[in-house]
Amino acid sequence: MPNPLTIRPGGALDFVALGALVHRLDPGLIPFRKAHECQIHVSGGEFNVAANLSDCFRLQTGVATAMVDYPIGDLVAERVRAMGVKPYYKHFAHDGVAGPNIATVYSDRGHGVRAPVVFYNRSNEAAARLKPGDFDWAAVFAGGVRWFHSGGIFAALSATTPEVILEGMRAAKEAGAVVSFDLNFREKLWRISGGLARAQDVLRRILAHVDVLVGNEEDLQNGLGIPGRRSPHSRNSTPAPSSG
Repeated sequence: MPNPLTIRPGGALDFVALGALVHRLDPGLIPFRKAHECQIHVSGGEFNVAANLSDCFRLQTGVATAMVDYPIGDLVAERVRAMGVKPYYKHFAHDGVAGPNIATVYSDRGHGVRAPVVFYNRSNEAAARLKPGDFDWAAVFAGGVRWFHSGGIFAALSATTPEVILEGMRAAKEAGAVVSFDLNFREKLWRISGGLARAQDVLRRILAHVDVLVGNEEDLQNGLGIPGRRSPHSRNSTPAPSSG
């Protein structure tokens, strides 16, 4: 089957992601209420794609994101470098007390019949402060970028982050890059930023600029309101489970 996408043959970067970086605290098999120590992992729904393409396939990748100038930021930036991902940072100064912060994700692994537990501290998150104009997209795309990617986690963080996504996507289109978006619907995040109605409005606006859409059944039902066998919004249907 012919490929319907026109992917430029080369460029300074194969892939650029736009999204939030987080640091994840992982006590392993021990539940948090019994934990005495944790491993620290750096991740992010959008960044993970860039990191894995760089690490596994040796592609030239970049990430546009918020960076906070404090020790946690130094740790996160070191891991970004270690994964071979080129950073495009909007820097924020930490006030020494309240932030802004790089978000923390707490995630134990569960064990046996005990399910994993995941919860956030995204209070005063620097990435939620990002707004149009914070990135020099002309500089990002100057050497040529083949693929641009963002996702629903970043879109849910604030009123301004969807506008940053749209700005980046328009610039990517002008530069000839393929544009992809991962719906990655997170009910907990959308619940505090306007609920399901706002989520669907925002995601439909973004979809108008997307060449490749990534999502499972629940993402499509919740994020776009597409009915299905298990749609939580279809009458007499069994509710789809929440991904949190």
